Amino acid sequence: MRSTTGWQADGTTSLREVTIARRDLRPDDIAVRVDFCGVCHTDLHSLRGHDGEGVLVPGHEFTGVVTEVGPDVTAFRAGDPVAVGNIVDSCGVCTMCEAGQENFCREFPTLTYGGKDRHDGTTTLGGYSREYVVREKFAYPLPSGLDPAAAAPLMCAGITVWEPLRALNVGLGMRVAVAGLGGLGHLAVKLAAALGAEVSVVSRSADRAKDAFRLGASSVVVSTDPDSAAAARDSFDVLIDTIPVPHDLAPYLALVAVDGTLSQVGYLGSITVETMDLLAGRKKLTSGGSGGVPATAAMLEFCAAHGIAADVEVLPSARVNEALERLDRGDVRYRFVLDLSDLG
Repeated sequence: MRSTTGWQADGTTSLREVTIARRDLRPDDIAVRVDFCGVCHTDLHSLRGHDGEGVLVPGHEFTGVVTEVGPDVTAFRAGDPVAVGNIVDSCGVCTMCEAGQENFCREFPTLTYGGKDRHDGTTTLGGYSREYVVREKFAYPLPSGLDPAAAAPLMCAGITVWEPLRALNVGLGMRVAVAGLGGLGHLAVKLAAALGAEVSVVSRSADRAKDAFRLGASSVVVSTDPDSAAAARDSFDVLIDTIPVPHDLAPYLALVAVDGTLSQVGYLGSITVETMDLLAGRKKLTSGGSGGVPATAAMLEFCAAHGIAADVEVLPSARVNEALERLDRGDVRYRFVLDLSDLG
């Protein structure tokens, strides 16, 4: 076994610096020096749900540099810049994996943290650490031109919105709305606009209008303003709902055009939908989560070609608890990223 330093849950929603174990490299593994790791709402939810049993080291969107490779590795060598997302393994043989949708693996994908290693059964420990060991297949070359700190959130927030945008064939001339202008939402605006769509942001207030326009939106719908919502009724071919807390979908379905689709990617809990809200306009409700290997690689190349990355606030990893507390109250524009260099 090898060891590194990382930030581990201490039984509360706080993290403390500890020494953690990493496996010795298997033949198709690479070791990555983690330089930057994004702070995701999922990290916050995982900490809240942690009962103190077992080891929890969050972090599942990170960039870094390869430091060592296993004997069967062909795509990387030491010194290569890489990116790793929230999936680090899958069964590889089910219909979903064979289709390049490892995110929908029939045996469930191995998650970057809190997952179960498919070989030794240990719990995976995340990217809030100075080193990560990962299968070559689930690491991605970081394209030149992408800032490694701003690129880290692409590996979760970015692919989470890229997947439905591509699955719904968003492109030139389509009308797309993005509900929620946070970590996912601001990237959805950038990506949809770069794909050629006419993009609107749906927000509870007009305060985000300036930022929405800067990110690539052409209009803002204020969901709490009856006149603004009424004017946008039945307007959008696709609505990407990135709101991360429980909420009523009815007002957002009302904005979807006939035969349009609402893709709910922000909240992963139970929802209730009135059938009439779908029936009146043949509207569709869908969802998605992360992306497979081909889609993730394509997303990174697209972002590099169009100069797309997250708007980030970079903090030394020693301030991780501050980042989580601020994330909890929405005090971030638009993604915290931890600089792990302070771990040595």
